[in-house]
Amino acid sequence: MVRDPLGAEEDPDLDTVLGALYDEDCRAIVAALDEPRTASELVERCDIPRSTLYRKLDRLTESTLLYEGTEIRQDGSHAGRYEVDFKEVVVTRDGDRVLDVEIERPARRADERLAELWSEVRKEL
Repeated sequence: MVRDPLGAEEDPDLDTVLGALYDEDCRAIVAALDEPRTASELVERCDIPRSTLYRKLDRLTESTLLYEGTEIRQDGSHAGRYEVDFKEVVVTRDGDRVLDVEIERPARRADERLAELWSEVRKEL
């Protein structure tokens, strides 16, 4: 799942975020992302079968903990490129004792936002 860079950001629900963080493979993927990487690079670093890795990447992007961009290659075989898209995940409890989740995200530079926008436009073409 790729998030809409122009869409309004809304944090996913508590179960989605905590479910992803509770998953051992998802935590291994987050730990391996010291820099943006493709799925092929993550298969090598995480020792997770490729089909499982894609399911975990979907889970992490759905929970908005990972951002999926596109690695543009001259040969036209573009690849998804994943990076961690949070600084902190905070679980709070309101006055009615209902739990909620807030995700603090790193600020994106203008060139990163433009690259995200261009990536989304290319997918529509």
